[in-house]
Amino acid sequence: MSERTWQILVDAFPKLLEYGIKVTIPLTLLSFSLALLISVGVALIQYANVRVLRQICRFYIWIVRGTPLLVQLYLVFYGLPSVGILLDAYPTAVLVFGFNEGAYMAESMRGALESVSRGQTEAGYCVGLNYMQIMWHIVLPQAFRTAFPALSNSLISMVKGTSLAASITVMEMFREAQVINGRVYESLGLYTEVALIYLAFCTILTWLQHKGEKKLAGYGR
Repeated sequence: MSERTWQILVDAFPKLLEYGIKVTIPLTLLSFSLALLISVGVALIQYANVRVLRQICRFYIWIVRGTPLLVQLYLVFYGLPSVGILLDAYPTAVLVFGFNEGAYMAESMRGALESVSRGQTEAGYCVGLNYMQIMWHIVLPQAFRTAFPALSNSLISMVKGTSLAASITVMEMFREAQVINGRVYESLGLYTEVALIYLAFCTILTWLQHKGEKKLAGYGR
């Protein structure tokens, strides 16, 4: 590694890390929060087997899981303005990432809900709870425990997926690496550096995931 390359990487690291902490991580958390809300709502509708709403949810999952995330980003950011709907890049990224990951997480949540014995729902009715109370106090806590590994994997995957936001001009970590590379032409070093920062973020989340799984396993004993 030449002295020039080393100096470029040293100078770029604080900027890349700053964009990672100030943009990539918040973008991930906002998108994941939206995805979690969507997934729980969609999963509960399917679990309750509300016929018309269930078909709408299945259609949503089919469309989102059957089309590429990059295409979805382009459709919303570049396509919707042609029909008069204008969205800034950052809100577009949050919405698209949230709705995209929500479809995958909804299936994880649905499976987790169905793993809870129906007998517990009947027992809840017997002690005078209504449907929402049974869901909130009995079914959902157990479902979240079951779905925790899958939901954690979705969060880790989303950290990496946010790099696609660069394609619609969101100035997140990968986009900043592209901007710096446009000035210094050091592709191998800069993209390796940004990959290592993503790896560090995901490693921390993986460690937290394992800690969470152990804690939940302890509660289940």
